[in-house]
Amino acid sequence: MKAFELVIARDAAHAVALLAEHGPSVKVLAGGTDLLVELKSASQVPRVLVDISRATDMKGIALADQGLCIGALVTHTEIMRSPLVRELFPALADAAHSIGAVQTRNMGTLGGNLATCVPSMDSGPTLVALDAVVAIAGPGGHRQLPLTGFFAGPRKSVLEPEELLLEIVIPRENLGKPANFQKFGLRKGQALALVNAAASLWMDWERNVCVAPRIALGAVAPTVMRAPAAEAYLEGRAITDEVMAEAGRIAAGEARPISDFRASADYRRELIAVLTRRALANAYARAKAQREGEKR
Repeated sequence: MKAFELVIARDAAHAVALLAEHGPSVKVLAGGTDLLVELKSASQVPRVLVDISRATDMKGIALADQGLCIGALVTHTEIMRSPLVRELFPALADAAHSIGAVQTRNMGTLGGNLATCVPSMDSGPTLVALDAVVAIAGPGGHRQLPLTGFFAGPRKSVLEPEELLLEIVIPRENLGKPANFQKFGLRKGQALALVNAAASLWMDWERNVCVAPRIALGAVAPTVMRAPAAEAYLEGRAITDEVMAEAGRIAAGEARPISDFRASADYRRELIAVLTRRALANAYARAKAQREGEKR
């Protein structure tokens, strides 16, 4: 590994100032679980690393006026253990639990995982299915955009060199929305996803139909993607086994999987159909459980 300068940011504002000061040849260091591996084999090492791990204003999970706010420096283990996450969005805890080994979950951060923009990331689909937005800080101030707009391509985000991912927000209108995460890999633990999927939905129990369904898929396109045609098919329909299976087939048709040494594109399409159906079924089961809980 080539030599580089390490500078420590006190907080988010200081980190942005450091990024602007050191120009384009700079990288952000958070948990380091992705970056340090990359630096060991990279032909070009950044001149400066800005360590943001001590920026306490980028940590914490809290309810705010806008929704559930998760700091970019929150670790996967903290997400798994958060009472708020486990109560409102157990699918997020399930996704965090599927990431790497214990050591990776203890060190790796949600913001770092998202910023890598790896199509097979496990943290992305559930957040996309919950209409999450990201807050970004730069020299010109703050901006927000949907998480789907944050991913520009494989390993490429929309962040400018002097910008920083601050937090991820699940909108207040989606608090408690039933959701589920599914993943399939070549082994049970520490596996990259061949396909992962998440689904969320509300139920209109008076009409017994699905409302505001969301389906998000990973490892089947250049970025984590939504399946809008499958969502449109589900909107306003009663949830049955046949309907969920058809939504899975539609989602498989919307995806753009590739063939590689781990699986063929056709196999991935079959997985999309199966995992989408399972995610919908489990989200629907959670919706029914919530309804039964409200009746008591």
